[in-house]
Amino acid sequence: MCIHGTLTETVYYSQPTGFVDSSRPNLVCRLNKSLYSLKQAPRAWYARFATFLQTLGFTEAKSNTSLFIYHHGGETAYLLLYVDDIVLTACSESPLQRIIATL
Repeated sequence: MCIHGTLTETVYYSQPTGFVDSSRPNLVCRLNKSLYSLKQAPRAWYARFATFLQTLGFTEAKSNTSLFIYHHGGETAYLLLYVDDIVLTACSESPLQRIIATL
């Protein structure tokens, strides 16, 4: 999984320092993925990460969109996402290690 989120709109960005085309210095770059410094980056990254968690069987808590809950059989896990930190806990070591390995 790529850590850069997918942009939902067209974004142009000035040529990065050190990579400016000397024959066309006034051109800009059209971005395919979000960059860390973009105002859209946190939302794009969150959307991509949340979608990935849902493919693993997590559901988003109704009370807090940063909390994801996994229930399967007798296994339960909670994943809390805050900015760029993740808190993960589970009912036992087995699902915890499996989720960590998948992430």
